[in-house]
Amino acid sequence: VLLMGKSGSGKTSMRSIIFANYIARDTRRLGATIDVEHSHVRFLGNLVLNLWDCGGQEAFMENYFASQRDNIFRNVEVLIYVFDVESRELDKDMHYYQSCLEAILQNSPEAKIFCLVHKMDLVQEDQRDMIFREREEDLKRLSKPLECTCFRTSIWDETLYRAWSSIVYKLIPNVKELEQSLNQFANIIDADEVLLFERATFLVISHCQRRPHRDIHRFEKVSNIIKQFKLSCSKLAAQFQSMEVRNSNFAAFIDMFTSNTYVMVIMSDPIILAAVIQASISNHRYCDQDFQKCFSKCFKIINRLPGLNLFIGANEDTSFLI
Repeated sequence: VLLMGKSGSGKTSMRSIIFANYIARDTRRLGATIDVEHSHVRFLGNLVLNLWDCGGQEAFMENYFASQRDNIFRNVEVLIYVFDVESRELDKDMHYYQSCLEAILQNSPEAKIFCLVHKMDLVQEDQRDMIFREREEDLKRLSKPLECTCFRTSIWDETLYRAWSSIVYKLIPNVKELEQSLNQFANIIDADEVLLFERATFLVISHCQRRPHRDIHRFEKVSNIIKQFKLSCSKLAAQFQSMEVRNSNFAAFIDMFTSNTYVMVIMSDPIILAAVIQASISNHRYCDQDFQKCFSKCFKIINRLPGLNLFIGANEDTSFLI
């Protein structure tokens, strides 16, 4: 994963927030990246992201395209190019971006390209949509024949989580199987929606939606809120384990699902017993080596009457009724 962009565009800050548990205000103490900073980020337990954070000073950028070209741009799976939306050297930014694309096309033509239009919080709110659309059109035109996906981002809101969740989603090899299993799990427990989060970063890696919801940004908002809450817990030497939220319209449960994931279950029945949902979630531990077995052995709804939910659960050793 190649992370590139002009010096000061915010590359290291966003990497530190997503992968190193920084909060936004703490990134102010980060210095400029010198040359290339290599980090190996373990994701979902056995997926390792070899992340290269490339310093964006002009001397380094020129060096990447000259003497280090083959080393930097060979075997790239993903290029993430970060643009400072308030940059006064847009032409130079675009020139370096095109140079990156030429090197990618020559050395890693199958790489996925993502452009992050960053620091959008500095733009007036009523101007953000227009400015992003204009920048997106320019970047897509300049990227041809390669395809690029653009996101607007800021370290001060949930947009950063939306962008990085989408990027990581493209890197998970068995994501379609995960989604099928998540759909099966949601159907079994009759959930409105189920979200699967990576444990360390709290990025959304899969979801199942069985009923419509008007807020299209809810996933990244939840990621941001829970990640901040987890950091607050750690500062108090407390361990985040689970959470339950209820009101008159819904009940939401967040709990550890496997050793590398958390799951969030949303039910439109606000009186459903927390113990029932948590038991359904925790039942996977009997067979957490195999996602498919995990989902197929979760609790089945046998009957539903007003004020009564009847569940049956089983594993190799026990069976029980709630």
